[in-house]
Amino acid sequence: MAGHIVILNGHPDQQRLCGALADRFQKGAEQHSSITRFDLADMAFDANLAHGYQQIQPLEEDLLALRQAITDCDHLVIVAPVWWGGIPARLKGLIDRTFLPGFAFRYEANQTLPTQLLKGRRATLLFTLDTPPWYFRWVQKAPAVYQLDKATLSFSGFRPVKTLLFGPVIKASEQRIDQWLQQAESLGLKAGVKGRS
Repeated sequence: MAGHIVILNGHPDQQRLCGALADRFQKGAEQHSSITRFDLADMAFDANLAHGYQQIQPLEEDLLALRQAITDCDHLVIVAPVWWGGIPARLKGLIDRTFLPGFAFRYEANQTLPTQLLKGRRATLLFTLDTPPWYFRWVQKAPAVYQLDKATLSFSGFRPVKTLLFGPVIKASEQRIDQWLQQAESLGLKAGVKGRS
């Protein structure tokens, strides 16, 4: 096996294109890597980080399992829809609850930027959207990409972070969707090759 890949289907409804993309990425990747799969729709946790970082909020079993899997992985893959330019609220809640100080980063005395605690891992983001990808990137400035790539994963030490956009889904033909699914499987196959996440 080439490594350990964690796949997170971040759509609150498992029976959507995100789930199919995650399935096909997994089909390709499991030919060379061990896979741990999480589906947001099946996970039980409180998405509200009620007290920020001021008070410890015990992690539910599913969040503990996700954190352990991320700790053990070489490559994290997140598949998610883009809603109103960002990620779904429940996925954002999962990140709020999981990527905490002491796990994803650590503040140090006399240091402006925190220490990145998740170095040595890479990530792939697969986003579905109903706007054309060019419009999302150049007009809307791709806020979901910036949030997960720069403000979360890169901030925590993931390098590189690769992003692919699939859209517009709302007008996609069956042939186009099949092409996207084939692309996801091909990405999974390549995920085991260093530098080609």
